[in-house]
Amino acid sequence: MSTTTTRTSSRTIPIAAAVLTGSVALYLALVAFGNITDFGTNQDFVRHVLAMDTTFKDEDLMWRAVTDTALQDAAYVAIIAWETVAALVLVAGTWLWARGPHPLARRVSTYGLLMVMALFGAGFLAIGGEWFAMWQSENWNGLDAATRIFLVSGVVLLVNHLPTGQAEPTT
Repeated sequence: MSTTTTRTSSRTIPIAAAVLTGSVALYLALVAFGNITDFGTNQDFVRHVLAMDTTFKDEDLMWRAVTDTALQDAAYVAIIAWETVAALVLVAGTWLWARGPHPLARRVSTYGLLMVMALFGAGFLAIGGEWFAMWQSENWNGLDAATRIFLVSGVVLLVNHLPTGQAEPTT
């Protein structure tokens, strides 16, 4: 690889990582902000998914339903807290990437992106989609949105782990 190519990739990868990580941070911050300031909208979503009241109501699955509104609301508050912390971690990762390639930038961004992927992959796709049969609901089905964010976060994670073309300082 030429010196020019090395210098270019050593600058462009951290910039790309910062912009992409920042985009996911902004998205998640807006989601958390919306859930906090308009609590009721997604509260209804979580309640319907957990109650499984718009699924096929197969008796072999309905034992999984959570109908206690206090438990439903606790789950929703936990989701909002997770979103908020993940957004803050990603903002920190973005700031670190903006300062240049550094293992700490990569590590912090990785933690934040994995938090997003855990929420949308394990939380919404696996638990919501399969355990609570969200896929059966015409009205309360967030699988497309969850898949989109899971995949975007995965791509950003990959970009965060591309070699920068220069030796990175250790922490």
